Amino acid sequence: MKFGVAVYPGSNCDYDTYYVIRDILKKEVEFVDYRESSIEKFDCIVVPGGFSFGDYLRPGAIASHTPLTNALKEFAEKGKFVIGICNGFQILTEAHLLPGALLPNNHGRFVCKHQYLKVENDKTPFTKRLSKSQVIKLPIAHHDGNYFVDEETLKKMEEKGQIILRYCDKDGNVNENTNPNGSISNIAGVCNEKFNVFGLMPHPERACEPLLGSSDGLNLLLSLIE
Repeated sequence: MKFGVAVYPGSNCDYDTYYVIRDILKKEVEFVDYRESSIEKFDCIVVPGGFSFGDYLRPGAIASHTPLTNALKEFAEKGKFVIGICNGFQILTEAHLLPGALLPNNHGRFVCKHQYLKVENDKTPFTKRLSKSQVIKLPIAHHDGNYFVDEETLKKMEEKGQIILRYCDKDGNVNENTNPNGSISNIAGVCNEKFNVFGLMPHPERACEPLLGSSDGLNLLLSLIE
C-alpha cells in the first residue's frame, strides 16, 4: 500500500503519522500538500490531527474547502481509503465524507489523556485485527471532540454497524462516567456506509510503540494493510 499524509497549515500530527507508516509499518508514504488535487497514486490518505487553519470558524471548516479535501471526495467514491484522526475527523465531517459533527467538549475544557475504547465493529478494514467488545487504550487530545448526530441518523448508523469505537472504562463499561467530552452514545469513531472512510478522535499514531504506553493503535493500521 502507498500512503499519503495530508498537510494543512496548522497540522501538527503529520510527522508522527509519517514516522509510524515509514519506520514502523515499513510502507511507502509521502506528505500531501493541501493545495494538491492529484492523489490517484495513493491507496490511503491519512488526514492527521492538529489545528488546521487555526481552527478558525470551526475546527476543520476551512480545511474542508481546500483542493486536497475536495479531491478526497472522488478518492473515497472510488473505494480508496481515508482515515481522519482528531482534527482530521473534524475535517471529514465538515466535508460530509462522514456523518455528524464535532462540537466543543461539553465541559468546555481541552482534554488530554489516555482513554479506554470499546470496539463495536470488528468487521471493517480498520478493525479486522481486533475483536468485538475488545477494550483498547489510545491517547485523546482535543477541545472539540463532542460527536453529535441526530437521532434518526444515529439509529441508521447503529443498524449498519458504522459506530466503530466507543469511550469506555478498562472493563468495557460504556456510560456517562466514561465519556470524556459529551459525545452522543459515547461515540469515539465512525465509518461511512462503504466502510472505506474512518474518522476517530483518539490518536492511534501516538500508540504504536510500547515505549509510549500503548501499542494498540498499531492494530488499526495493520488491519488496513492486511
